[in-house]
Amino acid sequence: QVQLQESGPGLVKPLQTLSLTCAVRGGSITTTDYWWNWIRQSPGKGLEWLGQITNRGYTAYNPALKSRTSISKDTSKNQFTLQMNSLKPNDTGVYYCGAGSGMAIMNPPPGRYRYWGQGTQVIVSS
Repeated sequence: QVQLQESGPGLVKPLQTLSLTCAVRGGSITTTDYWWNWIRQSPGKGLEWLGQITNRGYTAYNPALKSRTSISKDTSKNQFTLQMNSLKPNDTGVYYCGAGSGMAIMNPPPGRYRYWGQGTQVIVSS
């Protein structure tokens, strides 16, 4: 049973950089069984896929956010990280990490995630 746990600051000022980490427990981040995603939900909106990283380190991003988003992984710590710069108030939301299963695709539907983290609230405000 894989467990995912997000961590990071709950409050970030506009124009600052957000850094969130997802710790993977009960499985290895190098497995070929899953690919590792970041998703968010802003107030009053649906789920928004931010990007992903595969076991080999290949990344893909939401085109609308690609210029501000970077995802990396640390195999030694069995975790992967989201960095988003130039934050705006409408980046406020709950940020989730998710393990996708099957063939990796961009913007996967919720049903493609085998495991989810519990989510972490991020507020962008001065």
